[in-house]
Amino acid sequence: MNPSDWPWRDATPLRFDRFMELALHDPERGYYARRIRGVGRGGDFTTTPMLTPALGKAVSSWSKGALKGSGCRDLIELGPGEGVLAEAVMKTFPWWKKPRLHLVERSVPLREKQAARLGKRVIWHDTIESALDACGGKACIYSNEFADAFPVRRFRRDTDGWSELFLTPQESWQPCESLPESTVFTLTFSPGQIVEVAESYHDWLRGWLPHWKAGRMLTIDYGALVEPLYHRRPRGTVRAYLLQQRLEGPAIYENPGRQDLTTDVNFTDLQAWSSPQAETVKLTTQREFLLPHANPADPADAHAVDADGAGGSFLVLEQRAKPVNEPAPRAS
Repeated sequence: MNPSDWPWRDATPLRFDRFMELALHDPERGYYARRIRGVGRGGDFTTTPMLTPALGKAVSSWSKGALKGSGCRDLIELGPGEGVLAEAVMKTFPWWKKPRLHLVERSVPLREKQAARLGKRVIWHDTIESALDACGGKACIYSNEFADAFPVRRFRRDTDGWSELFLTPQESWQPCESLPESTVFTLTFSPGQIVEVAESYHDWLRGWLPHWKAGRMLTIDYGALVEPLYHRRPRGTVRAYLLQQRLEGPAIYENPGRQDLTTDVNFTDLQAWSSPQAETVKLTTQREFLLPHANPADPADAHAVDADGAGGSFLVLEQRAKPVNEPAPRAS
């Protein structure tokens, strides 16, 4: 699809998060909805589960402990890609102790790949609300490189305040009348600094977290706490991936619907946004999470636990559902 065919052809400026939503998730032209060719060597990007079995072992170990500790019998994976991680996790459970596995996936091409790999052993859902409803609100939830695909709003620090990015189709920075809720605005930046806020992720959390009654949640993604997130990144963290090539700047607009778009995750926001219903158990690096399950002599494992590479670029956030207050008994 030619960029000139996208909605920014009209005179109405298109906010950046709307562009990102269309480019990734539009039912007819979106990258994940229709165009994704696959993940791995033949696709546009590669995820850790496709490089090393260590992540599958680590998530499996976490799942067993989380299910036992919370008393849940259901596992939910968010954004399961081609099902590689789900397959690795389920293989480690003996047949008489296998949990019920729910996959939250709205991409038709990816669902087909998951079904080919996992067969009929899983239950698919379009939304996490649907998955939780099937579990009675009690489940352990995990994801790998899921949060980074949510559309973000982009803001620029100016000398007299903040402006926001719109496409007209050229980039146009417009003064902000109000700002979304984010810890990023508590920091001091030099004029010109660009930051992102995943307001869509915040909205998504607010939609389902009140229905989560019990369980643990594991979020694995590349990113950082808010303070170091934009260190030496004056243009922010948004980039595209096409045929294993990282694209930044104007190149992120060149192939809408044909390339992946992503951004680093602000883990301080994730914890703040989920705090009404979830509490942090532990925040660690991928290196620390994988080390007990990795083989240092294996090049792929060594890459995954490299403190100066993927091992330090990815964080692992474990949270648990806060107890739901039971209603007081009615006085007789």
